[in-house]
Amino acid sequence: MRRITRTAPFVLFGIMAMGACTAPVPPAVTEQPSTEPEGTLAEVRSADTLRVCTTGDYRPYTYRDPETGSWSGIDLDLAEDLAETLDVERELVQVSWSELVGSITDGDCDIAMGGISFNDERDQQVDFSEPTVEDGKAPITTCESAERFQTIEDINQPGVRVITPVGGTNEAFADENFADAEIIKWDDNNTIFDQIVDGEADVMVTDASETKWVAHEHEGVLCAVNPDQPFTSFENGYLLPEDDPEWRDTVDAWLTEAQSDGTYAEAEEPWFG
Repeated sequence: MRRITRTAPFVLFGIMAMGACTAPVPPAVTEQPSTEPEGTLAEVRSADTLRVCTTGDYRPYTYRDPETGSWSGIDLDLAEDLAETLDVERELVQVSWSELVGSITDGDCDIAMGGISFNDERDQQVDFSEPTVEDGKAPITTCESAERFQTIEDINQPGVRVITPVGGTNEAFADENFADAEIIKWDDNNTIFDQIVDGEADVMVTDASETKWVAHEHEGVLCAVNPDQPFTSFENGYLLPEDDPEWRDTVDAWLTEAQSDGTYAEAEEPWFG
Protein backbone atom coordinates (compact mmCIF):
# COMPACT_ATOMS: atom_id res chain seq x y z
CA MET A 1 0.00 0.00 0.00
CA ARG A 2 2.83 2.32 0.78
CA ARG A 3 4.47 1.74 -2.60
CA ILE A 4 1.29 2.43 -4.53
CA THR A 5 0.71 5.62 -2.60
CA ARG A 6 4.26 6.87 -3.21
CA THR A 7 4.45 6.09 -6.96
CA ALA A 8 0.97 7.33 -7.92
CA PRO A 9 2.02 10.99 -8.42
CA PHE A 10 4.71 9.94 -10.93
CA VAL A 11 2.26 7.85 -12.90
CA LEU A 12 -0.21 10.75 -12.98
CA PHE A 13 2.53 13.13 -14.18
CA GLY A 14 3.47 10.73 -16.98
CA ILE A 15 -0.10 10.48 -18.16
CA MET A 16 -0.43 14.27 -18.19
CA ALA A 17 2.81 14.63 -20.12
CA MET A 18 1.69 12.10 -22.72
CA GLY A 19 -1.56 13.99 -23.10
CA ALA A 20 0.31 17.22 -23.67
CA CYS A 21 2.48 15.61 -26.33
CA THR A 22 -0.46 14.20 -28.22
CA ALA A 23 -2.64 17.37 -28.20
CA PRO A 24 -4.28 17.89 -31.61
CA VAL A 25 -2.33 20.18 -34.00
CA PRO A 26 -4.48 22.88 -35.62
CA PRO A 27 -4.74 22.51 -39.40
CA ALA A 28 -2.40 24.64 -41.52
CA VAL A 29 -3.93 27.82 -42.89
CA THR A 30 -4.35 27.46 -46.66
CA GLU A 31 -3.87 30.69 -48.62
CA GLN A 32 -6.99 31.47 -50.62
CA PRO A 33 -6.50 32.14 -54.31
CA SER A 34 -6.79 35.78 -55.34
CA THR A 35 -10.15 36.81 -56.71
CA GLU A 36 -8.69 39.90 -58.41
CA PRO A 37 -8.72 39.76 -62.24
CA GLU A 38 -5.30 39.43 -63.82
CA GLY A 39 -4.39 41.37 -66.96
CA THR A 40 -6.20 44.10 -68.81
CA LEU A 41 -8.59 41.79 -70.65
CA ALA A 42 -9.76 40.22 -67.39
CA GLU A 43 -10.14 43.67 -65.81
CA VAL A 44 -12.18 44.96 -68.75
CA ARG A 45 -14.52 42.01 -68.55
CA SER A 46 -14.77 42.17 -64.77
CA ALA A 47 -15.63 45.89 -64.89
CA ASP A 48 -17.89 45.37 -67.92
CA THR A 49 -16.26 48.55 -69.28
CA LEU A 50 -13.60 49.45 -71.84
CA ARG A 51 -11.94 52.69 -70.72
CA VAL A 52 -10.69 54.64 -73.75
CA CYS A 53 -8.44 57.68 -73.26
CA THR A 54 -8.58 60.20 -76.10
CA THR A 55 -7.91 63.92 -76.58
CA GLY A 56 -11.18 64.82 -78.31
CA ASP A 57 -9.49 67.54 -80.37
CA TYR A 58 -8.02 65.74 -83.36
CA ARG A 59 -10.47 65.30 -86.17
CA PRO A 60 -11.02 63.11 -88.09
CA TYR A 61 -9.98 60.61 -85.42
CA THR A 62 -11.38 62.02 -82.19
CA TYR A 63 -13.57 65.03 -81.50
CA ARG A 64 -15.70 66.26 -78.61
CA ASP A 65 -18.02 69.14 -79.46
CA PRO A 66 -17.32 71.86 -76.85
CA GLU A 67 -20.93 73.04 -76.94
CA THR A 68 -22.85 69.77 -76.85
CA GLY A 69 -20.26 67.43 -75.38
CA SER A 70 -21.02 64.86 -78.07
CA TRP A 71 -18.22 62.66 -79.38
CA SER A 72 -17.35 61.67 -82.94
CA GLY A 73 -14.39 60.43 -84.94
CA ILE A 74 -12.97 57.46 -86.79
CA ASP A 75 -11.18 55.98 -83.80
CA LEU A 76 -14.16 56.56 -81.52
CA ASP A 77 -16.37 54.54 -83.85
CA LEU A 78 -13.69 51.85 -83.77
CA ALA A 79 -13.61 52.03 -79.96
CA GLU A 80 -17.34 51.35 -79.91
CA ASP A 81 -16.85 48.38 -82.21
CA LEU A 82 -14.09 46.99 -79.97
CA ALA A 83 -16.33 47.34 -76.91
CA GLU A 84 -19.16 45.55 -78.72
CA THR A 85 -16.77 42.77 -79.73
CA LEU A 86 -15.79 42.31 -76.07
CA ASP A 87 -19.46 42.63 -75.00
CA VAL A 88 -18.72 45.53 -72.65
CA GLU A 89 -19.57 49.24 -72.45
CA ARG A 90 -17.34 51.93 -73.93
CA GLU A 91 -16.24 54.72 -71.57
CA LEU A 92 -14.45 57.73 -73.09
CA VAL A 93 -11.97 59.59 -70.89
CA GLN A 94 -10.77 62.94 -72.21
CA VAL A 95 -7.09 63.74 -71.64
CA SER A 96 -4.60 66.19 -73.10
CA TRP A 97 -1.83 65.15 -75.49
CA SER A 98 0.75 65.54 -72.73
CA GLU A 99 -1.30 63.23 -70.48
CA LEU A 100 -1.85 60.53 -73.11
CA VAL A 101 1.01 58.16 -72.22
CA GLY A 102 0.53 58.67 -68.49
CA SER A 103 -3.12 57.70 -68.77
CA ILE A 104 -1.94 54.24 -69.81
CA THR A 105 1.07 53.84 -67.50
CA ASP A 106 -0.98 55.02 -64.49
CA GLY A 107 -3.77 52.57 -65.27
CA ASP A 108 -6.44 55.20 -65.87
CA CYS A 109 -7.40 53.65 -69.20
CA ASP A 110 -7.18 50.31 -70.99
CA ILE A 111 -6.35 51.80 -74.40
CA ALA A 112 -5.58 55.23 -75.87
CA MET A 113 -7.03 56.05 -79.29
CA GLY A 114 -7.29 59.03 -81.60
CA GLY A 115 -4.73 59.44 -84.39
CA ILE A 116 -1.74 58.66 -82.18
CA SER A 117 1.62 58.31 -83.89
CA PHE A 118 4.20 55.77 -82.83
CA ASN A 119 7.57 57.14 -81.73
CA ASP A 120 10.58 56.08 -79.66
CA GLU A 121 9.62 58.13 -76.61
CA ARG A 122 6.21 56.49 -76.37
CA ASP A 123 7.69 53.08 -77.17
CA GLN A 124 9.80 53.24 -74.01
CA GLN A 125 6.70 53.49 -71.82
CA VAL A 126 3.79 51.72 -73.51
CA ASP A 127 2.98 49.06 -76.10
CA PHE A 128 1.59 49.77 -79.56
CA SER A 129 -1.17 48.00 -81.39
CA GLU A 130 -0.77 46.97 -85.00
CA PRO A 131 -0.74 50.16 -87.15
CA THR A 132 -4.03 51.65 -88.26
CA VAL A 133 -2.60 53.90 -91.00
CA GLU A 134 0.70 54.90 -92.60
CA ASP A 135 1.10 58.64 -92.18
CA GLY A 136 3.61 61.50 -92.20
CA LYS A 137 3.94 65.23 -91.58
CA ALA A 138 2.64 67.53 -94.31
CA PRO A 139 1.63 71.22 -94.59
CA ILE A 140 -1.85 72.69 -94.64
CA THR A 141 -2.29 76.32 -95.72
CA THR A 142 -4.58 78.55 -97.74
CA CYS A 143 -5.04 77.33 -101.29
CA GLU A 144 -3.48 80.52 -102.64
CA SER A 145 -0.33 79.86 -100.57
CA ALA A 146 0.06 76.17 -101.40
CA GLU A 147 2.84 76.72 -103.94
CA ARG A 148 4.72 78.86 -101.42
CA PHE A 149 5.10 76.08 -98.81
CA GLN A 150 6.28 73.02 -100.73
CA THR A 151 9.29 72.11 -98.57
CA ILE A 152 10.57 72.41 -95.01
CA GLU A 153 13.01 75.05 -96.27
CA ASP A 154 10.13 77.05 -97.76
CA ILE A 155 8.41 77.11 -94.38
CA ASN A 156 11.51 77.71 -92.24
CA GLN A 157 11.88 81.35 -93.24
CA PRO A 158 11.81 84.58 -91.23
CA GLY A 159 8.34 86.08 -91.26
CA VAL A 160 6.53 82.77 -91.84
CA ARG A 161 4.02 82.12 -89.05
CA VAL A 162 3.86 78.41 -88.30
CA ILE A 163 1.06 77.42 -85.95
CA THR A 164 1.20 74.18 -83.97
CA PRO A 165 -0.77 72.59 -81.14
CA VAL A 166 0.87 72.19 -77.75
CA GLY A 167 2.01 68.85 -76.38
CA GLY A 168 2.19 66.45 -79.32
CA THR A 169 4.40 65.37 -82.18
CA ASN A 170 3.42 68.41 -84.27
CA GLU A 171 4.97 70.73 -81.70
CA ALA A 172 8.13 68.61 -81.58
CA PHE A 173 8.38 68.70 -85.38
CA ALA A 174 7.93 72.47 -85.47
CA ASP A 175 10.56 73.04 -82.78
CA GLU A 176 13.04 70.83 -84.62
CA ASN A 177 12.51 72.16 -88.13
CA PHE A 178 11.32 75.78 -88.02
CA ALA A 179 13.85 77.63 -85.88
CA ASP A 180 13.99 80.56 -88.32
CA ALA A 181 10.22 80.93 -88.64
CA GLU A 182 7.81 82.31 -86.06
CA ILE A 183 6.20 79.41 -84.19
CA ILE A 184 2.76 80.07 -82.73
CA LYS A 185 1.83 77.48 -80.07
CA TRP A 186 -1.94 77.09 -79.88
CA ASP A 187 -3.65 75.30 -77.01
CA ASP A 188 -7.00 74.63 -78.71
CA ASN A 189 -6.75 72.14 -81.54
CA ASN A 190 -10.43 72.61 -82.35
CA THR A 191 -9.85 76.21 -83.50
CA ILE A 192 -6.30 75.98 -84.78
CA PHE A 193 -7.19 75.87 -88.50
CA ASP A 194 -9.44 78.91 -88.09
CA GLN A 195 -6.27 80.90 -87.40
CA ILE A 196 -5.03 80.14 -90.91
CA VAL A 197 -8.41 80.93 -92.45
CA ASP A 198 -8.55 84.22 -90.53
CA GLY A 199 -5.00 85.21 -91.55
CA GLU A 200 -3.53 84.92 -88.04
CA ALA A 201 -1.13 82.17 -89.14
CA ASP A 202 0.32 81.08 -92.47
CA VAL A 203 0.78 77.34 -92.31
CA MET A 204 0.57 74.30 -90.07
CA VAL A 205 2.43 71.00 -90.42
CA THR A 206 0.47 68.03 -89.13
CA ASP A 207 -0.36 64.45 -90.05
CA ALA A 208 -1.11 64.12 -93.75
CA SER A 209 -4.38 62.33 -92.96
CA GLU A 210 -5.53 65.36 -90.98
CA THR A 211 -4.60 67.76 -93.81
CA LYS A 212 -6.81 65.72 -96.16
CA TRP A 213 -9.75 66.01 -93.79
CA VAL A 214 -9.21 69.76 -93.27
CA ALA A 215 -9.03 70.34 -97.03
CA HIS A 216 -12.25 68.33 -97.42
CA GLU A 217 -13.97 70.45 -94.75
CA HIS A 218 -12.65 73.79 -96.07
CA GLU A 219 -12.79 73.01 -99.77
CA GLY A 220 -11.42 75.83 -101.88
CA VAL A 221 -10.13 77.71 -98.83
CA LEU A 222 -7.52 75.46 -97.22
CA CYS A 223 -5.41 73.01 -99.21
CA ALA A 224 -3.27 70.05 -98.20
CA VAL A 225 0.24 70.32 -99.65
CA ASN A 226 1.47 67.03 -101.12
CA PRO A 227 -0.24 64.82 -98.51
CA ASP A 228 0.74 61.70 -100.45
CA GLN A 229 4.41 62.73 -100.29
CA PRO A 230 4.81 63.89 -96.69
CA PHE A 231 8.03 65.17 -95.11
CA THR A 232 8.27 62.15 -92.81
CA SER A 233 6.85 58.64 -92.56
CA PHE A 234 5.41 56.96 -89.48
CA GLU A 235 2.58 54.76 -88.33
CA ASN A 236 -0.49 55.61 -86.28
CA GLY A 237 -2.29 53.26 -83.96
CA TYR A 238 -3.34 52.68 -80.37
CA LEU A 239 -1.43 52.81 -77.08
CA LEU A 240 -1.68 49.80 -74.75
CA PRO A 241 -0.25 48.87 -71.34
CA GLU A 242 3.23 47.38 -71.43
CA ASP A 243 3.92 43.69 -70.79
CA ASP A 244 0.37 42.50 -71.40
CA PRO A 245 0.63 40.28 -74.50
CA GLU A 246 -2.84 38.79 -74.05
CA TRP A 247 -4.44 42.25 -74.26
CA ARG A 248 -2.25 43.31 -77.18
CA ASP A 249 -3.10 40.13 -79.08
CA THR A 250 -6.81 40.65 -78.39
CA VAL A 251 -6.74 44.22 -79.71
CA ASP A 252 -4.63 43.27 -82.74
CA ALA A 253 -6.93 40.39 -83.68
CA TRP A 254 -9.96 42.68 -83.49
CA LEU A 255 -8.18 45.43 -85.50
CA THR A 256 -7.14 43.01 -88.25
CA GLU A 257 -10.75 41.87 -88.57
CA ALA A 258 -12.07 45.47 -88.60
CA GLN A 259 -9.65 46.39 -91.39
CA SER A 260 -10.52 43.36 -93.49
CA ASP A 261 -14.31 43.26 -93.10
CA GLY A 262 -14.95 46.93 -94.01
CA THR A 263 -15.58 48.22 -90.48
CA TYR A 264 -12.58 50.56 -90.59
CA ALA A 265 -13.40 51.85 -94.09
CA GLU A 266 -16.98 52.51 -93.01
CA ALA A 267 -15.75 54.64 -90.09
CA GLU A 268 -13.50 56.68 -92.43
CA GLU A 269 -16.07 57.38 -95.15
CA PRO A 270 -17.93 60.33 -93.52
CA TRP A 271 -14.67 62.18 -92.91
CA PHE A 272 -12.81 61.76 -96.19
CA GLY A 273 -15.72 61.42 -98.57
